[in-house]
Amino acid sequence: MLILNPKSFRALARGLFFRVDAETAHGVSAAALKQHWLWQGLAPLHRVRDPALRTELAGLPLSNPVGVAAGFDKNCELLPSLAALGFGYVTGGTVTLQPRPGNPSPRVLRYEEDESLINALGFPNWGVDYAVSRLRRDYGRTGDAPVVVSVSGVTPEDVVACHRVVEPHCDAVEVNISSPNTQGVRVFQQPDALADLLVRINERRSKPLFVKLPPFPRGRPDDDGPRQRVLGLAVVSEHLGIDALTVANTWPARDSRLAVGSGGVSGSVVFGDTLRMVADVRAEVGPRLAINACGGISSAEEAYAALLAGATTVQLYTGMVYRGPGIAREMNKGLLELLA
Repeated sequence: MLILNPKSFRALARGLFFRVDAETAHGVSAAALKQHWLWQGLAPLHRVRDPALRTELAGLPLSNPVGVAAGFDKNCELLPSLAALGFGYVTGGTVTLQPRPGNPSPRVLRYEEDESLINALGFPNWGVDYAVSRLRRDYGRTGDAPVVVSVSGVTPEDVVACHRVVEPHCDAVEVNISSPNTQGVRVFQQPDALADLLVRINERRSKPLFVKLPPFPRGRPDDDGPRQRVLGLAVVSEHLGIDALTVANTWPARDSRLAVGSGGVSGSVVFGDTLRMVADVRAEVGPRLAINACGGISSAEEAYAALLAGATTVQLYTGMVYRGPGIAREMNKGLLELLA
């Protein structure tokens, strides 16, 4: 099938999917991925099984280190199909306690030459109750791929409540404190606020907990403050027994074509920064925490570089937009060659 080959998919996408706006194209893709029976029937074509790819994420065994990032499946509707595409684990959400419409459109744009996107979505989702109804329906249908659910909110009470509703229905929870497109989330980028939130979650949690960090700019001799602040959040997470850090989220940027005038950039243009952040966070927190590298990874060579920099796993989103549903298969095949 042509769509299993990333090079063929790129040609097809530019001739078909990219004729419509990015959010409409995503909706078409999501509608196709809701046909779980189809993708699960194709699963043998996508999966790459080899002991050399096996790893562990916060105690969860993975068949390979390539995962789906939060944001692709905001309402936890597509997880069985995504798992059938050969990913080692899948992340649903970001889910909030109450439904959110997100920001006004246009809110997603392509930077095609750079195989990147800018989005100002603002956590559009149908709320935690709907997400849990989908998780219950699809329980056991992701095979050996663990399910992670990303949660967030603008008050500690909302995030804690969302975590408690979601946790019984997934294998791990990722707390997103880093969206550049959602007013109120950035309060948790203060060490005291993050510590208070994590202490509240820790009181009743029973499964692995991840924290998705914001990105930080390259440190300058005259101003290393932003970098040190984010590394401080990593240290707070490590001290409070968090199991993994996701490094990191989209990079804030302005684009007047977006309805709100600014958003977050993802894709190939941020890959170099992702490598640097992974290495810096690994050096800061040491070996205990797992690190999920997230940002600009779309090839086996890039995944391998992230693992060498200190990542435990890699997470993809924009790479799938440009390289299609065969990306996990191609990446895992390439990783085997590099590991050999």
